[in-house]
Amino acid sequence: MTISSHRNLAIILGLILAGLVSLFSLIGLDINHVDFYKYIIVEFLSVFLVAYILIYFAVRGLIDKKIKPIYKIINAGNKTGTEFYKDLEDKNLVSEVEREVAIWAGKKVREIDQLKKMEKYRKEFLGNVSHELKTPIFNIQGYILTLLDGGLEDVTINRKDLERTEKSVNRLISIVEDLEKISRLESGQLELQYENFNILDLVKEVFELQEMRARNKNIKFCLLSNEKAVMVNADRKKILDVLANLIINSINYGQENGKTTVEIFDMDNQILVEVSDTGIGIAEKHLSRLFERFYRVDKSRSSNEGGTGLGLAIVKHIIEAHDQHVSVRSNEGKGSSFGFTLSKSKPTQK
Repeated sequence: MTISSHRNLAIILGLILAGLVSLFSLIGLDINHVDFYKYIIVEFLSVFLVAYILIYFAVRGLIDKKIKPIYKIINAGNKTGTEFYKDLEDKNLVSEVEREVAIWAGKKVREIDQLKKMEKYRKEFLGNVSHELKTPIFNIQGYILTLLDGGLEDVTINRKDLERTEKSVNRLISIVEDLEKISRLESGQLELQYENFNILDLVKEVFELQEMRARNKNIKFCLLSNEKAVMVNADRKKILDVLANLIINSINYGQENGKTTVEIFDMDNQILVEVSDTGIGIAEKHLSRLFERFYRVDKSRSSNEGGTGLGLAIVKHIIEAHDQHVSVRSNEGKGSSFGFTLSKSKPTQK
């Protein structure tokens, strides 16, 4: 039923009512009366006009009372009365409201599901933050109590506990710095300094920085590329952080005597950097949540590996800040591969 059909309805009902009134009037009137036809016409038009006005505004009042509030809720009260009727002028009112209510209800269901999911993640995040901070804080407390209980007089215990305290303090600092880094990335406060550089040289630089860590587990590094130089346009320092996080993870979760491989793939206007290991792998159910802050596949290894639990979240934010994509694939017991894309450097015009 459209607004124009309300007028049609009022016209039809007005005509019917006027006709019925005129018909009943014929019973009490003399057909030979000189003003008979004039009286019938005037009566018919008068009844029709009054009936039309009453019926039209009654229907419109019904819309105002019953349907307009629903429509205003759906449209968040953004429409004025004039806009409301103009919007429905050429629409079937009932089916249009039914359609919009269905769309609105579906949207609200999705929003509620999203809020529930966000609430679940928020609770997990707070629990993970408290766990990550609690461990080094309790360690520091324990070392201080040991020193206060007489450890200060024993040089061996004194030095050992102070070194352990320093490690716990450094861990707290790392967690806070990583949280700050993620916060700045999410808020857009961390500006990217784009430059052209050879990604192969950067990979080799990270290999050198992590050589000692890899040597402790007898893990070998391997760089695969068909080119001697692969120039990309990105923030070099941030991409170094990305590579360092991924390569450190490949060492921490890699098998003894294993291998960490970085392979470069040409993809037209982009290059794909893939960091693979021969480690323990990751179950498929965990893959979709790997890049969440503090999410850990194996909770028991949370602090043993030395990370803050924020590395992959930082990787994701840095790559997405470059308008690029990061992904992961893994086979349990065989290893994992983390890949990310970067824009190629545009050739300089002479």
